[in-house]
Amino acid sequence: MFVALEPRRLYRQVAEQIRALIETGELKPGSRLPPERELADRFSVSRPTVREALIVLEVEGHIQIRMGSGVYISSRPGPTLHAIDDDDSEGPLEILQARCLIESGIAEEAARLATAESLIRIDAILDRMEGALDDGAVALACDRDFHTAIADIIGNSALKHFTGLIYDSRMSPYFKKLASYFEGPHTWKLALEEHRIIRNAIAARDPDGAREAMRRHLTLAQRRFSESFEEEPTRED
Repeated sequence: MFVALEPRRLYRQVAEQIRALIETGELKPGSRLPPERELADRFSVSRPTVREALIVLEVEGHIQIRMGSGVYISSRPGPTLHAIDDDDSEGPLEILQARCLIESGIAEEAARLATAESLIRIDAILDRMEGALDDGAVALACDRDFHTAIADIIGNSALKHFTGLIYDSRMSPYFKKLASYFEGPHTWKLALEEHRIIRNAIAARDPDGAREAMRRHLTLAQRRFSESFEEEPTRED
């Protein structure tokens, strides 16, 4: 029924195989897909890869994700979008991993170059974010401002532009759909606390501490987006 895959945009290949099984009727409307762990074993991929594939299929209208219950084939599928045929964007978790690698180095260098003025700017962003934990759109904007403000400390416009560009990759329909399940006031509160640790390491002129704080923040963000659809999201606050 399922075939192991070769490494190349794995989550797209998983989505293509499941979509084909839906369209041929092998996976029946209303039926429940096997658990993520089982799908990962059958495709010989990671569970995050399966999760990204399921998000693609839900954006297309082929499946319904019911948090705490599982993933079900849509009884009344919408128009066939085949979004992955037209979109070559990276997967949400792949983006977070790239950010972790890149922004850790940025934070390290920012700790060497930070000025009083740059810290005042970061503090203002964090204060604004603290007042917007219940407003996802504002919290998201503050999150972006925080990360680009750190890149701005280095004084390299190309680096700041790149940081904003990779951050804005999360505006894809796949990332937005994934965020709709796992992002909320509790996760923004956690992110704010992690931001303050990064800020304090930069203020202390501690390059190693700033690098580690950023690495931990984006690793935890990736973990928060990697919760199982079969279980209720874990509350860490």
